[in-house]
Amino acid sequence: MHSSPAARPEQGPVSTILARDFSAFRTAVSDAFVPLQVTSEHPDPFRGLIRAANVDEVHVSEVRATDHIVERTPELIARGDRGSFKLSLMLAGSGILIQDNREAVLRPGDLAVYDTNRPYSLVFDAEFRTMVVMFPKHLIDLPSEVVGQLTAVRMAGDEGLGALVVPYLTQLAGNLEQLHGSAGVRLTHSALDLVTTVFARELDLDREGGDPHQALMQRIRAHIDENLASTELGPASIAAAHYISTRHLHGLFQSQGTTVSTWIRTRRLERCRRDLMNPLYADRPVAAIAARWGFVDAAHFSRAFKAAYGHAPSELRAR
Repeated sequence: MHSSPAARPEQGPVSTILARDFSAFRTAVSDAFVPLQVTSEHPDPFRGLIRAANVDEVHVSEVRATDHIVERTPELIARGDRGSFKLSLMLAGSGILIQDNREAVLRPGDLAVYDTNRPYSLVFDAEFRTMVVMFPKHLIDLPSEVVGQLTAVRMAGDEGLGALVVPYLTQLAGNLEQLHGSAGVRLTHSALDLVTTVFARELDLDREGGDPHQALMQRIRAHIDENLASTELGPASIAAAHYISTRHLHGLFQSQGTTVSTWIRTRRLERCRRDLMNPLYADRPVAAIAARWGFVDAAHFSRAFKAAYGHAPSELRAR
């Protein structure tokens, strides 16, 4: 172990930061997540531990510490960090999450989501243990403004879908060393899929009697995901499948800050990205993977992929 206040022993894909004093923990928190302001009324003595695994843009961590307050301020947000969602699962102790004029008291088994692009506060008044999953907004198939309706809203883990999803997330938190290679990618994306399902249920997107506008958008997004491989997928076919005009369809997506074609392209690129990282498809040509998800022009696919992720498909595979 190093003699510095914060030690970072590396164990396979899992990094462990043991903070022996408050100053070290304050630095470790901002390094592990996004720039944050961390304060404590009882900085001495202080204990803190962060175990983390990074899998395909997803940061999965377990945090244990004594009492402190975490704040994401407008000044820190202005530094231009890419916006992400953070999902917290309280494992022991309690905490309070504040964002968007809402406040959620979280106890063991409770879930809550928050947005790093907007100010938030986390208050822990005693020793606690929590799981935090930080991920880019594009990795789930719900628009940011829709998920924004759930920030700082307590989602119970002892009933409904939460009772199914929370045990899975709890197992991930306790077995971070399993999150490596292609298995880690699948486990992590399965977690995001489950979380998305919880969000949809909380928002009543999959229930009768909910907001008709949101319910229609949910059906349209599901239809797009089910037909990504089809070269016929486009505004006309989507509108016809839902008995609406293409003008109405474009208006629905415009109201959520995007376009039909952008949404389709983003979802196709993400599916291609997953396949390129999957060793099971290591022998499959890049062009074949692109075609599998509706990209008929390999050159166009390569340009779109590089524009979205900053590197060519072949470079991702080489990693």
